[in-house]
Formats: sequence, C-alpha cells, structure tokens
Amino acid sequence: MSLRDIHTPVLLERCIELLAPALAHDGAVLVDATLGMGGHSEAFLERFPHIRLIGLDRDTDALRIAGERLAPFGDRVTLVHSVYDEIGLHAQGASAILFDLGVSSLQLDEADRGFAYSKDAPLDMRMDQTKGRTAATILAEYSEGQLRRIFERYGEEKLAGRYARFIVAARAEKPLTRSGELVDLLVAATPAAAQRAGHPAKRVFQALRIEVNSELSVLADAIPSAMDALNVGGRIAIMAYQSLEDRLVKQAFAAASASTAPAGLPVELPEHAPRFRILTKGAELAGEEERARNPRAIPVRLRAAEKLRESA
Repeated sequence: MSLRDIHTPVLLERCIELLAPALAHDGAVLVDATLGMGGHSEAFLERFPHIRLIGLDRDTDALRIAGERLAPFGDRVTLVHSVYDEIGLHAQGASAILFDLGVSSLQLDEADRGFAYSKDAPLDMRMDQTKGRTAATILAEYSEGQLRRIFERYGEEKLAGRYARFIVAARAEKPLTRSGELVDLLVAATPAAAQRAGHPAKRVFQALRIEVNSELSVLADAIPSAMDALNVGGRIAIMAYQSLEDRLVKQAFAAASASTAPAGLPVELPEHAPRFRILTKGAELAGEEERARNPRAIPVRLRAAEKLRESA
C-alpha cells in the first residue's frame, strides 16, 4: 500500500486555501511544524513549485518516511528532528506555518508504539522513542494523586480517582507493562452504566499520551513562538483534535488579534493595534463527505490567522 493510501491529510484543501496568499511570492518558506508522514507538505510542494519547506518532527520514524516521500523535491526540503516548541530556532522569517496536532496516523497504526487502546502493545506512547519516560514508567512511579490529576486534567475523566486507585492496587501485585493489561483493568474498574458512555480506556490513554509527551506545555510555548517567527503578511493554520489543544490555540489567537489600548484612550496608537487578523470564523470542522471518507477528520478543529505587524 502506498503512503497516499495509508495517510490521508486532514482538511488539506482548506489548509492550502488559507495559507496560499502567504506562499504566492518567490522564496516563500512553509514550516510544517508536525511533519508526520509528509502528506500536507507533499501537496504544498506540488502546488507551489517555488516554495521551500522546513519540516519538523520529534518522531524519527516519521522523519524517515517523510524523507523518502519528499525526496523528489530535492533541496527544496529541509527536515529537522525537533519538538515543535523549538520552532523559533527553525522558522524565523517563515511565510506560513502549519500545525497538525495530536497523535499521527503512523503512531496509531504501529501497534508496538502503545498509543491505541484497541491493540495490545508495550505501554510506550513516546512520540520520540529516542528519549523520555514511557507510559509504563508513569503508571509505575506516579502516586495515586498524581495519576488522578493527569486523568482529570488531560483526559477530563470523571472516574479519574477510581481508575487511579485500581492502578495503584494492581501495580502492587504486578507492574503494568502492556496496553492490553491496562485496558482490562480499566474495563473491570468501570461500572456498567458508565461503560455505555464510551470505551473506558479512551480518556485515560489520551491523558497518558499527553503526559508522556508534555503535549500541552509544549504547545503553549510553541504557538507564540511560531507567531513571532512569521513574517508580516505571513499566515498560520493550526488543526487541533481535542478541546484542551483547541482552547490553547483559541486563547493565543484571541490575544494576538485584540487591541491592547488602555480603556478610554481616544485614539489607538500603532503599538496597541492587533498583531494578527483571524481568518476563520471560530473553529472550522471537516465537511460531512470528508468525515465519512476519513474518520480521523471527525474531531478536527481548524483555526488560522494572518500577521499584521511585528511586536512593538
């Protein structure tokens, strides 16, 4: 099966439409902050034969696959092994920046990565398998209170305390090292009525993945760095797949697009004018046809903005 069949980029045409005005000039630079398997980047390089691409990803497997996919574009492509909160080091003067957040198709589909609760695998969940703690380490070392807090905060899980108690009790007998073991424990810990509301493991696995990869703190640092790195007239588009990510994007865009003039000031000075203009009305969703064709597009929330001026 080809990469085009394995990975279908989400909201591809809308992303191209939103970022195209910033990529119309010779020498334009697109930064793909979450390269993945390179589906979005490949389409941009084909549509805009004059642009250069800088692709970032923390996942070495993704970089290898994307490198093969984008090899026909030669020296127009620069790939960097990096977490996207380091975007300020790589994107200064960028014409457009794209973020496609969350877990990638590659990570979900490779069973041994441990991201999917539907597949038994080692409890790893690291996006960068060259460093960092695994989900198994967190389950083994965090206190009951710490586990409850991450399940509540990152999974918005109502049964967080109950699940934390069951995990601590279970690990006293035997370490939890595989996703199947954790799923069985969570199912056993879930009252029958609650199981009808969805799979018991979904929110816990999301919370563990976010904790393992420090996803929200990384994103909170990355968004303002990316917005600062853009040229005036540059555009940024961010696709989020869960409410915690989207809230950070919404807040950053709202702050950058608001006037900072003190209340009652008769004239808005240039240094108080908004730095960005919002390009989307709220968060845009994938259409019915795309959601039916590509289930991974169902939760997506897309926001975009254009840079009007530099900081004062």
